[in-house]
Amino acid sequence: MKQDFPQYGIAVLCGLFGKTRHAYYDALWRKESNLVKEDVILQEILKIRKDLPRLGTRKLHHVLQKQLATHKISFGRDYLFDLLSEHHLLIRQRKRKAITTDSRHWMRKYSNLVKNLDVIRPEQVWVS
Repeated sequence: MKQDFPQYGIAVLCGLFGKTRHAYYDALWRKESNLVKEDVILQEILKIRKDLPRLGTRKLHHVLQKQLATHKISFGRDYLFDLLSEHHLLIRQRKRKAITTDSRHWMRKYSNLVKNLDVIRPEQVWVS
């Protein structure tokens, strides 16, 4: 803001937006501290993911809370989800296939009568 309008003071520029000088500087300091916090969290995530590459976000949050308590850094699960998403570190879920047949039962299993049959016309074979 100050770079675009060097002839005006911070107080004047902040006043145009209805903010105080303190609010402006507070936002700057908060932004810097958040960058440091994110960097520390990302470093810890990469260390953990080396050993446990498929560890999900919820379990990762649980592990990180204990490790980062020494640095007095606390954060929530949703913050961690957003951070991992922003840095493309979320684990993609594997697609699950539906199990349609279970032949390991006690009932009689009938042989496949259509297996070697050449179907050459409509309604030649009906199945149920």
